[in-house]
Amino acid sequence: MSYPKIPLAQTVIQLCKAKNIKHIVLSPGSRNAPLTIGFTHDPFFTCYSIVDERSAAFFALGIAQNTQHPTALVCTSGSALLNYYPAVAEAFYSDVPLVVISADRPKHLVGIGDGQTINQKDVYKNHILYSANLKLDIKNLPKTSGDDDEPAIIKSIENKLERFLGIKQALQEENEEEINLALNTAIHKLGPVHINVPFDEPLYETVKELSVNPKVITVDASPKKVDSVDLKLCLEDWSDASKKMILVGVNPPNEIEQKWLDELANDNSVIVFTETTSNLHHKEFFPSIDKIIAPLTDAEFTELQPDILLTFGGMVVSKKVKAFLRNHKPKQHWHIDSKKANDTFFCLEKHIETTPNEFFSEFLPKITHFKKSNYKSVWKAVKQKRNDLHKAYLAEIPFSDFKVFDTVFKALPKQTALQIGNSSAIRYSQLFNISKSLQVFCNRGTSGIDGSTSTAIGFAVANKNQTTFVTGDLSFLYDNNALWNNYIPKDFRIIVINNGGGGIFRILPGHKNTENFDQYFETKHNLTAKQLCEMHGLDYKTAHDQTQLNEQLSTFFNASKQPMLLEVFTPSTINDEILLNYFSYIK
Repeated sequence: MSYPKIPLAQTVIQLCKAKNIKHIVLSPGSRNAPLTIGFTHDPFFTCYSIVDERSAAFFALGIAQNTQHPTALVCTSGSALLNYYPAVAEAFYSDVPLVVISADRPKHLVGIGDGQTINQKDVYKNHILYSANLKLDIKNLPKTSGDDDEPAIIKSIENKLERFLGIKQALQEENEEEINLALNTAIHKLGPVHINVPFDEPLYETVKELSVNPKVITVDASPKKVDSVDLKLCLEDWSDASKKMILVGVNPPNEIEQKWLDELANDNSVIVFTETTSNLHHKEFFPSIDKIIAPLTDAEFTELQPDILLTFGGMVVSKKVKAFLRNHKPKQHWHIDSKKANDTFFCLEKHIETTPNEFFSEFLPKITHFKKSNYKSVWKAVKQKRNDLHKAYLAEIPFSDFKVFDTVFKALPKQTALQIGNSSAIRYSQLFNISKSLQVFCNRGTSGIDGSTSTAIGFAVANKNQTTFVTGDLSFLYDNNALWNNYIPKDFRIIVINNGGGGIFRILPGHKNTENFDQYFETKHNLTAKQLCEMHGLDYKTAHDQTQLNEQLSTFFNASKQPMLLEVFTPSTINDEILLNYFSYIK
């Protein structure tokens, strides 16, 4: 097996291996050649070459989203690592472990006018958990003086060699510590880290034996225990409250033990609101938050207002629940997270710095007094009424975005993964009860449309079961380089709902008849995915009405020789009206 000759490259690679970081996404370049050679020549690693760096970064994010373990991204110097930035920001806010390893020029060649060179040190400083800026390997022995005295020359050489070896060893140890710290941070704190690695030429030389044996530093990853005093106060307040609301944002599948969910479901003073991306299911819980709260009057909002709001998970999609809890603040807001607590509703009182499982295991068994309450029973009746009206509305409306999302979500095969694009797609998904057998994901850290397709493909590559990506037309077209990818699984499916532009802008509050609204907000277009599918080898299907949609979906998820895309064309002029009328109807 061949190794890069440069010891620093060997060190980075061997420590990635020691930390079990197997998936390596490589962006082609020259300065990163020592890393590319090392990763691709070691069968331990699974390597992917993605040309478009922005797409590569989201592809890596999708793999890490699936595995919940760091994926490494490797790029050359210059603007390459800036193209990673959107995915780095998404990973930062979504707690997805990414390791960005950027090759750099030596310090003395930065800022002198050399090509493909930028200031790479701390380039992600506002959106990174840790930045390791490594030191260049020392290659050459120091020169001797011109002294003619042979014993003196020998002594001088010995002294300089001793200093040289000491400095080299110290640099090696410092670099090892930095790499260990960065990788441990990504693994245990779940987020992006950056390792900037300077290389001097030559870059492509290889050797047959390793010249390094880096120290592997481990850390204690046990979840933090809840402080006994804080736990006592929580128990007292919880037992005294008759209206407790739990709101769950983005949450990995199978994260919370079922016994704790069952205990929460059995408390009549507790209602649990779950979002599509929460991946939590129980017949006593309240999915489709907007369906419940959108039609409420101010008096009904006051009735729903909780005494205690307990939150966990990542970003919350529903703008309506954010507005409700900001205008009708709970007396207390507790957030469970081992790393951070966002004051989303401007009333955060407790940050419980541990995992939800750890908190519930210490908290729920100690609850001995249950406050008599009809809080859940009242809102269960509302939920049932809303669900009945939801079904009636679907039976009345014509073919539209609303109808398409309902049909698609019902057709998805069980025990598969659903990736959802941002903007309209994720908001529509909040209105439907999606099968509990599905794993649901969406890039909600920054809520951007820029890398949804790339993320879905990366996720699918790492996923054992089939993955389906449901998205809008603008999000799909924006990230069309995601299809420039040699690793798309044959069973991967894309459903593009094409309403001819950014339909969400007709739904959001604001004046829809401003001058040039179609051009500058809705961005109307006549593009389709057909030519992209032809170019990248995807099987292309279309549907223009309900009958065609049903026919296509009946075989769409079957085994095939290539990935498949279904483009569903909907009438852009009625979608906003149908959605807005929905909330009036279900009241």
